[in-house]
Amino acid sequence: MAQDMTEKELIKMELDQLKKEVKTERQKVSKTAGELKNYIESNAAEDPLLKGIPEDKNPFKEKGGCIIS
Repeated sequence: MAQDMTEKELIKMELDQLKKEVKTERQKVSKTAGELKNYIESNAAEDPLLKGIPEDKNPFKEKGGCIIS
């Protein structure tokens, strides 16, 4: 897509993106990192990546073996 655009069109597209980004509300990392940590800790009990998936509910478990003779 970008190969088909002129330099003027690319610069306009970049300018539009920068205008959107400048309107984004910024927050301090010290504040958001604490909120993120609290969120992760409060939802850790339900996280399947941390506690695993029960065998009876795992859609990816092996159904059966393959025997080649």
